[in-house]
Amino acid sequence: MSVEWTGLGPELLLRLDRKRGEPLHAQLEQELREAIRTGRLRAGERLPSSRALAAQLGLSRGLVLDCYRQLQAEGYLTTRAGSATRVAAGAQLPPRPAAEAEASPQLAVDFMPNLPDLTSFPARDWAWALRESCKRAPAVELGYGDPRGSPLLREVLAAYLRRVRAAVADPVEIVVCAGFAQGLNLVLRALARRGLRQVAVEDPGDLHNSEVSLRTGVDVVPVPVDEHGIDVEALAATGVRAVVLTPAHQSPTGVVLAPERRHELLAWAGEREATIVEDDYDAELRYDREPVGTLQGLAADRVALLGTTSKALAPTLRLGWIVCPPALVEAVAQEKRLADRGSPGLDQLALALMIESGRYDRHLRRMRAVYAGRRGVLACTLAEQAPELDLRGLAAGFQAVARLPEHLDEQTVVAAARTRSVGLYGMSEFRSNGATRPPELVLGFGNLSEESIERGISAISDLLH
Repeated sequence: MSVEWTGLGPELLLRLDRKRGEPLHAQLEQELREAIRTGRLRAGERLPSSRALAAQLGLSRGLVLDCYRQLQAEGYLTTRAGSATRVAAGAQLPPRPAAEAEASPQLAVDFMPNLPDLTSFPARDWAWALRESCKRAPAVELGYGDPRGSPLLREVLAAYLRRVRAAVADPVEIVVCAGFAQGLNLVLRALARRGLRQVAVEDPGDLHNSEVSLRTGVDVVPVPVDEHGIDVEALAATGVRAVVLTPAHQSPTGVVLAPERRHELLAWAGEREATIVEDDYDAELRYDREPVGTLQGLAADRVALLGTTSKALAPTLRLGWIVCPPALVEAVAQEKRLADRGSPGLDQLALALMIESGRYDRHLRRMRAVYAGRRGVLACTLAEQAPELDLRGLAAGFQAVARLPEHLDEQTVVAAARTRSVGLYGMSEFRSNGATRPPELVLGFGNLSEESIERGISAISDLLH
């Protein structure tokens, strides 16, 4: 598909050498031929008007018209009365044969975990916030600015996190980042420069975090998670001085870090002078119980709190934040400055307006009701069609864990579901050793309608018995 440029003169890079003996019209014809034959200009793509190209190259319009006529006669260009000059079909060299990529089958129902409802993005509110940001932003906000991020957004985030997450948040200790992956990268790089060589991660957990950690030069040590959260005794036995965890709603099991484990973990951090990286990924989306406050609120000097808009709004925004321990702020800010000099300024101002205006809270309240409805449909449908399954992890977020009967093979169930156009995901994808026992499925329902959830479970219910 060719790009449909608008306006009279889409710019085009052509090189003419007035010191060469070759006439300019011959050079222009050759440059355009090469641009078309090599694919720089694709079939159907519009060329600049003769007037615009003549002005751009400092040539007479008649010379450009003659060039266009010649290339049209050779079959490189095509034109119609009242229409622009375009590249003719078939004028390029045959494309190089590309290695055939294995096509992923289109799934009718995909229970992908950790994916919010992409159709419910508050586009109207976001567009309003962006327009207002463009109107209100002083010129100074359009420069590079503080690598920690917009002072306004950091002020608003600090107030929001104190109010909603019981965090100890000061604007000077917040660094705005491009989502959780970059936030984790920045914190680990800052710690690595201070001698960190190993970091503990939850097992099962998000293996992407392990990949990010390894790329910073820090070795990863898996620590088991049970029904009470991360095993603090096992963590202490590793000898590490940093850990990445999801205490409010463990990913992917859904368990909440038990109060006694919280105290043990904070005691460990104090004794070891360790850093806890707290992923607060969907703590605002709770249903059956009161929200759980952050660990950071209990030990701000030991915990780096990371949050994002990926689950609340949409992953594509790539907006997140780090509430840093005071001793780590400057080091993390320096890593951010070297990484990209700061996150997009107008998007930061738009997020600040979304939160401050109440639109962010309103969207979250609406989505809690939507996800709660889908959660209920998933639980009821499984109870009716596969009552042998033990369903867990439903207190928050938009995914659940289904324990399969012991005689079933997890990977066999996943593969069989694919043949029926249903995407299932095994717990083995989240375990550091890839173990498939006990057999469990991680069922995401965030980006599925209630009807799709029912249809998907119905299509595979016989596989779950």
